[in-house]
Amino acid sequence: MFDVLIAGGGAAGMQCALVLGSAHTKEYAGNKKVGIIMHQKASDLQSALFNNVLGLAPGTTGAEILNSGKKQLADLYPQVHQIDNEKVISVKGETGNFTILTNKSEYKSKLIVIAMGYSKFFNIEGLNQFVEPHPKALAGKERIWLKNNDHLIKEGVYVAGTLAGGRSQFAIAAGSGAQVATDILTLWNDGNHTKVHDKIT
Repeated sequence: MFDVLIAGGGAAGMQCALVLGSAHTKEYAGNKKVGIIMHQKASDLQSALFNNVLGLAPGTTGAEILNSGKKQLADLYPQVHQIDNEKVISVKGETGNFTILTNKSEYKSKLIVIAMGYSKFFNIEGLNQFVEPHPKALAGKERIWLKNNDHLIKEGVYVAGTLAGGRSQFAIAAGSGAQVATDILTLWNDGNHTKVHDKIT
């Protein structure tokens, strides 16, 4: 049983996992089991080139970030369980007891974060009823979002990145993933607003 399972290994999903992983020294998060299904084949990062993102060297490619992000997560927070080469097919259950079925396995989790791309080909049984036309994308591109209230689709199910309704900008998607992570940390911290920073000592 995971405490939270993230579906999607792009900017939003990996940023969410990094923030959750970085809280491992906190009493409220130290015993939590975090997993991420690192499905990246459909990520918009595959063809991205970044010249306008603060902190990234101009010319950095999205493919480089997909690789370096996985390594960063594994090196810094190995307690975050990375699940490779699987794709989510269905989500069933309720908060505290969800069942996530992939093309290869079945997982249990108390909370879920959906952090996948906003393609019209999105198809996860149990979540399709939340699919609507994306409010901040050109209609002709047929992008979709999962209707949500401040990243919450329904109790226990969060959405992050472009699928949450954000525009397709790296910084926006990553920030959305960080927002969801801090919402989950706040939940774990008995509702006390929570963020995690590293500082130079």
